[in-house]
Amino acid sequence: MSTFDELMREVMATADRFGHREHVRLTWLAVRRCGTAGAVELISDGIQRTARYAGVPQKYNATVSRAWVELTAYHMDEEPEASFEELVTHNPGLLDKRLLTHFYQSRTLASPAARTGWVQPDVRAFPGRRFTLPQGQGV
Repeated sequence: MSTFDELMREVMATADRFGHREHVRLTWLAVRRCGTAGAVELISDGIQRTARYAGVPQKYNATVSRAWVELTAYHMDEEPEASFEELVTHNPGLLDKRLLTHFYQSRTLASPAARTGWVQPDVRAFPGRRFTLPQGQGV
């Protein structure tokens, strides 16, 4: 099993900076090497540790970290042998930083509950998942 630091070194070996594309590539590597559940843990722990080290622990968001892993893994399951470049060519939405707004209201992602734990999507379900509206909301 890979460590977060090993995956970061691999990603940064070909990048000038750690932007959104690199974050998605890091996630792709983690899912490929650790499976979805392992990647959720690896990415979440690594990003949380990095945010603490940088002195900005409030920037960590547990729901955002897990959501990106789950969406990346879903698309990887469609084409298990695809390279990273093939994945993002066939699924350009993964490179859109605003992708999560298709599934979550902004206020939901900004909530304390989302920052500290998993919150289900409240706009629409992730692909391949059954969707239940949050309590108190109708269609």
